[in-house]
Amino acid sequence: MAETASDERVKKNVQRMLVDTELEHLPPELRWREWMGRVEAVIFAANEPVTRSVLARVVGKNCNLDLVIDDIRTELAGRPYELVSVAGGWQHRTKKAFGDVIRSAFGTAGQEAKELSQAEALVLMCIAYFQPITRGELSSFFGKEVSRDLIGVLRAQALIASGPRSPQPGAPYTYVTTKTFLSQFGLDTLRQLPDFEALEDAGLLSKEKLLAGDIPTGLVGGEGDCEKEAEDDVVEDPLS
Repeated sequence: MAETASDERVKKNVQRMLVDTELEHLPPELRWREWMGRVEAVIFAANEPVTRSVLARVVGKNCNLDLVIDDIRTELAGRPYELVSVAGGWQHRTKKAFGDVIRSAFGTAGQEAKELSQAEALVLMCIAYFQPITRGELSSFFGKEVSRDLIGVLRAQALIASGPRSPQPGAPYTYVTTKTFLSQFGLDTLRQLPDFEALEDAGLLSKEKLLAGDIPTGLVGGEGDCEKEAEDDVVEDPLS
């Protein structure tokens, strides 16, 4: 049975009763504090970055979320964790300065994220810069086959996913990076990757350096609070 206009009004009234987002009964300062608390609570409870559209559900329509986030960050200035913009949303993360303390407390056992081998890091970096890109194109770039197993490692960690099919003969799948990639490497968007041409012009990066495994410090590396477990299954031919 189709919903009537009356049914729709009832539904909206119920939603307003459940969560009062406008908080018009509160003075401006208390209203702002309540919005700050709601935003931080939602971000704290989430296990992945929280987008603007999600946060907008718990604050008033005229609430400036960017200013709310700024005020929360100011209050967290002296805390061991911070609110970061990552993967198109916001997330609480411990500060890098406490990385050694966390490792001392928990070690690396049981951590889900695993350290990438040099070959895996090289392929991931190429996908990040040249996506969408096929496995064949990656193999051509490195001058040797990039194995399905290597691609499988990156997929298993949700760092890459299948992209659109290539217009090449056979229409092979391409590969692209994911939100998990952005999150793990502390990026809000791919635009925050160091400019490849600028790195080339500065002599910090080139195809020859990539093939030699010379990765600039910080170009492929996770957040300090994301502990990783080393892998020992690197084969002699790093890309096959």
